[in-house]
Amino acid sequence: MTHYDLHCHSTASDGALSPKALVERAVQQGVDVLALTDHDGTEGIKAALEAATEQPLILIPGVEISVSWNSSTVHIVGLNIDIENAKLQNGLANIRQYRQQRAEQIAQRLEKSGISGALEGAGKYASKTMLGRMHFAQFLVEQGHASNAKDVFKRFLVRGKPGYVPGQWTDLESAVEWIIEAGGQAVIAHPLRYKMTGTKLRRLIDDFKTAGGQAIEVSSGHQHPDQLRNVAALAKHYELLASCGSDFHGPEQTWSELGRFLPLPASCKPVWSLWQ
Repeated sequence: MTHYDLHCHSTASDGALSPKALVERAVQQGVDVLALTDHDGTEGIKAALEAATEQPLILIPGVEISVSWNSSTVHIVGLNIDIENAKLQNGLANIRQYRQQRAEQIAQRLEKSGISGALEGAGKYASKTMLGRMHFAQFLVEQGHASNAKDVFKRFLVRGKPGYVPGQWTDLESAVEWIIEAGGQAVIAHPLRYKMTGTKLRRLIDDFKTAGGQAIEVSSGHQHPDQLRNVAALAKHYELLASCGSDFHGPEQTWSELGRFLPLPASCKPVWSLWQ
């Protein structure tokens, strides 16, 4: 049976492993088909594709796009995309430009609270194209301001804390349009992590489908069987294809390993059925 993992991250965004090391670890974990879905960029795809040619693994080009929808931040994964598509790349470039501006604002707010050098410090951990909150977390842990990344977010980077800057990302319709233009499938990532009410989540799915979205991540890392059944029911009700992925960021996050998540229920039609 082919083992798919269609959601993970490398050092091209906020992951701990290089694209090559990520591919090698995926093979070690028994993954047969891997999608690299870095945040708001595809810079790691070519290296991952090259590494996959030397391994018994198929690499699916992907991306995870940050979206602002009804005062919430949600993530839309694009699978099997053409990374050379101009519309997609222009959109992603605009998001990354905003990410840099947001990082500067975070650093300024941390400076006001007595923590200097945060922009440069976080930059040491970041890729050339993506500087995010996780990189600030790594810097703050290194400097002894917190014990771990979770502690950093709780004390510094969430609403009401010194380094919090609200995200103003792209809109849902644009994200889905870019993915479709690039020949890919749009997927709502880890839908239960947004802590929405059932009513709001159904509104998100309605808007997503209206925009042309095709799939939802039914199985993801660190998920209870009841949650799996709930999302599978949503997929069936809204006639969405099902995706699955670990959302792996690095070996230190032991709760989220490549290939380690619950299998899709038999009632689900997998997104990869479109690729065969």
